[in-house]
Amino acid sequence: MHTGQLPSFSEIYETYKDKVFNTVISYLQNQEDAEEVTQDVFVEVHRSLQSFEGKSSVGTWIYKISINKSLDFIRSKNRKKRFAFITNLFDEKGDVKHEQTDFNHPGIKLENKENAALLFKTINELPENQRTAFILAKVEGLSYSEISQVMDLSNSAVESLLVRAKQNLQKKLSNYFSNERRV
Repeated sequence: MHTGQLPSFSEIYETYKDKVFNTVISYLQNQEDAEEVTQDVFVEVHRSLQSFEGKSSVGTWIYKISINKSLDFIRSKNRKKRFAFITNLFDEKGDVKHEQTDFNHPGIKLENKENAALLFKTINELPENQRTAFILAKVEGLSYSEISQVMDLSNSAVESLLVRAKQNLQKKLSNYFSNERRV
């Protein structure tokens, strides 16, 4: 990318397409949904590129868009699930239909898919800020400074979110694995 001037959309797309997809799939754990949201991210980037003010780096700006689009998608899906639950409440069997998650994350070996799916399911149960900080730090490998820029928080606030996220994950996962051992 050129220094001192805004990169072209095609340069941005080539530089960030894999990072955006990896970020989005970390939230959604479904390849089709992640592809759809990734496309939405780049539609937004293309639409907003001329109004980008450069107050943050292009990468930080794109991470913010990716996170917001992912969270919006999850909220929308949750609203649809609640509506489906209500409409199915009086189903003759009384069963609620749940979607089976198609978990395919780049870099996760086949034999680790079940544990990875459990981990990402548990990550998605974290409060939104903890989840975002954890994904950016542990999945995307961003520094505290980069995370603080993306989330508009201080480094110490990011550190605190990560500590609480780790504690919550340990608690939830230890409960799961202690239940598994008893079976």
